[in-house]
Parts: sequence; structure tokens; C-alpha cells
Amino acid sequence: MTPLCTRRLLLRELQQADLPAVARLLQNETAMYAYKHAFTDADVQAWLDRQRRRYAAHGFGLWAVVLRETGAVIGQAGLTYQPYLDTQVLEVGYLLEPAYWRRGYATEAARACRDYAFGSLGEDKVSSIIKSDNAPSIRVAERLGMTREAEFTARYFSGEQPHVLYSVRRADAAACFFAGSMLP
Repeated sequence: MTPLCTRRLLLRELQQADLPAVARLLQNETAMYAYKHAFTDADVQAWLDRQRRRYAAHGFGLWAVVLRETGAVIGQAGLTYQPYLDTQVLEVGYLLEPAYWRRGYATEAARACRDYAFGSLGEDKVSSIIKSDNAPSIRVAERLGMTREAEFTARYFSGEQPHVLYSVRRADAAACFFAGSMLP
């Protein structure tokens, strides 16, 4: 995969050398509040290995979010196939270290992922599956032009949790952008 560049960020494949940055994120209780799961060192390695398998199988997965100015890995964002009811959706996912919240980085990274899905992959629709009480992630999804499609229960590490499905179609995202309702 060719890295994705935005004004402030570089999104690239995670590498084994990124393990400390991935651990810093996945083992941060504040960052992982929506997961309600304490990641062990083995869990972190399994997470990184899963992304590498996704790159091989699909050409995408969750990527390292790197500050272009400093080269620091501040989180991850990308595209993954996720289960939704009896099917799968192509999900735009994003997770940043708390020190980088409320600066627009999640929206910037997620927008690059959405645009990659529509442009390079030719997808017609992308979604985000969000824990229903995760207001910051819902705001990011809405900034991408996504709208709430459904409420459902998803099972994760800590058991069943209420979630919402947000989605946007390529034509709708383009219409929002050209209408000026989305940031460039």
C-alpha cells in the first residue's frame, strides 16, 4: 500500500517496530474505554499480527497514524471488514492516543480512509460501528457525512454492548463535500 498523506498526517502499514506505539495505545485505559478490555502484551501482538494479515488478504487494515511534522505514531486508523448482524460492512475505524484528541486528527485520518475506500478501492459505501455512548466517535462519523442507520447489540471482550451503525455512500459524501457542509 502506498501511504496516505493528509495535510498533517501520514497513514502507513503498521510494522513490527510499531509494537511499542500499538501497546501504548491499546493498553491505555482512557483510549480504550469503549472496548472495556485490558490488553495484555500478547493481545497487542495479536492485534498487530491481525492487521498484517489484513494487509496481505485485502490490501488494507488499520494503519499507523503518523504526525508528518515529528514522525510520531499517535494512533491507528483504517479500513476493516467488520461483522454486522448477518453480513459484513467495510468499516472506517480510528483510535488515537488521548494526548491527540480534540485536534481534528481523527477526522482527518478517517476522511483519508473514507476517500481511499471510495477512490482507490471503488467502494460504494463505508460504515463505522460505534458504541452508542461514544459521542466523540459519533461526531467524527457525522463529519464524514455518515448518518445513523441502525442501533444493535455487538459482542466484544466485555460482553454485549449497545452500538450504532453509521454509514455514507460515495455519492452522498461527494454531494456533502461539494455543498460545503464538510471540511476539505
